[in-house]
Amino acid sequence: MAAPPAQPQFMTSIDRRTHPDESRIDNIEYDQIVVPDNKSWKNLFAYVGPGFLVCIAYIDPGNFQTDLQAGAQYKYGLLWIILLASCAALIIQSLAANLGVVTGKHLAEHCRKEYPRVPNFILWFLAEIAIVACDIPEVIGTAFALNMLFNIPLWCGVLITGLSTLVLLLLQQYGVRKLEIFIAFLVLTIAGCFFAELGYAKPNSSEVLEGLFVPQLKGSGATKLAISLLGAMVMPHNLFLHSALVLSRKIPRSVSGIKEACRFYMIESGFALLVAFFINVSVISVSGAVCNSPNLNSKELESCENLDLNEASFLLKNVLGSWSSKLFAIALLASGQSSTITGTYAGQYVMQGFLDLRLKPWIRNFLTRCLAIVPSLIVAIIGGASGAGNLIIIASMILSFELPFALIPLLKFTSCKTKMGLYANSFSIAATTWIISFLIMGINIYYLAEKLVTSLRHSKLSIAGIVFCGLLGILAMVVYLASIAYLVIRKNQEGSHLIALSDRQEENVTLPRQDIANMQLPQTRTTDQSLN
Repeated sequence: MAAPPAQPQFMTSIDRRTHPDESRIDNIEYDQIVVPDNKSWKNLFAYVGPGFLVCIAYIDPGNFQTDLQAGAQYKYGLLWIILLASCAALIIQSLAANLGVVTGKHLAEHCRKEYPRVPNFILWFLAEIAIVACDIPEVIGTAFALNMLFNIPLWCGVLITGLSTLVLLLLQQYGVRKLEIFIAFLVLTIAGCFFAELGYAKPNSSEVLEGLFVPQLKGSGATKLAISLLGAMVMPHNLFLHSALVLSRKIPRSVSGIKEACRFYMIESGFALLVAFFINVSVISVSGAVCNSPNLNSKELESCENLDLNEASFLLKNVLGSWSSKLFAIALLASGQSSTITGTYAGQYVMQGFLDLRLKPWIRNFLTRCLAIVPSLIVAIIGGASGAGNLIIIASMILSFELPFALIPLLKFTSCKTKMGLYANSFSIAATTWIISFLIMGINIYYLAEKLVTSLRHSKLSIAGIVFCGLLGILAMVVYLASIAYLVIRKNQEGSHLIALSDRQEENVTLPRQDIANMQLPQTRTTDQSLN
């Protein structure tokens, strides 16, 4: 079998199709996962994969950091954010998967086709900032892990992370499935440790249930952490990633085939997000129970007051003893590296979709990692572990503020019958997702307004300086709201190709797409091993 031609490091993907329904690929020389054209629950196994890759972002170092601080400072009071974010994530990620399955294009490609050049460029720029903001917790988390394992100074660990993921990207060529299983094993190991620690910490079940189902925000500090939790749970780049990952499956292009694909992708995503939900709840519960216990010594009290990834291992001492810091560091390292790999490919899809350009994965990773290392290195040198931990919170907040610029286009596209046809969002789904979106935006605006007023009230600036800064802050909020309003109000201009609109079998439309498959993590499967 002839090997596919080598790709240049920088290229433009050219679409020479003469018919809008013509497939980009219709050969079997590329590794494919083929879904049988029959109704069977066994087909679910053919769809397993994208949801778990996306799920990695829900248990990355950014999540651990925000979970730990939420539990230490507010006990179980912010658990409802995790429940809300997990439910919202299931709906939103399912919509992202549906968009790719039904239309054969991922979210970034739809944005390029839909919006004029300037708005499209701005959306691309914001998506790139979101990917860098997502990479910052991975950089700092990896640096913390190296510090716990080898006593490497934090700032040196930040520099080392510039090469660590490139090594993993190289190793994956020799068996990415084994690498993924190993990483998943380490992450699930630390999850099991937190579950076991729940038995020792014995959190009050009624307080935990109250925290899950009774919304409360006590002060600006709680609002800040709530925004961070939302940003760490529902990440903008995950929407681009999920809508592209589903294009790796070759599904039957029929009404029943597409409906089955949408249903099984939702089941797979639901299971993966349920695992992530329990992990996040356990981390907050353990942190809340241990740090609010009356039996803490002075050293443990100090650790809880400044709880970050570097100090969190003491929470597991009842389960692991002296090994707690080492195993926590290994799992943290695995979590950070696996999240960064998926972030690299999300960046590939974003660049290919918005700009019709692609880079080699190692070049893409190098550029993103350099942008993430600069602020991480500065903060690590100046602020140390505490400053690095705060930077993770800030990065998560940036993700929350940027979420509407990926979420609103997704909701508009998946609710549009000219794009989705028979598979457009129902009224209940559309109403639910818009309520979730406006809730997230409302929390963001509330925090910005409260922070602006508080900062100006306690500032030592002159009256003129306070007025000037106040006007700048108000102008920034107006621009933010106007940008969101533009996305909400603007009517969709571009339709989709007819695979979404027809109820007949489309023989000339096949997935996966070659350009997406070539950016995927390498597959160890061959066509002879495809599901029958």
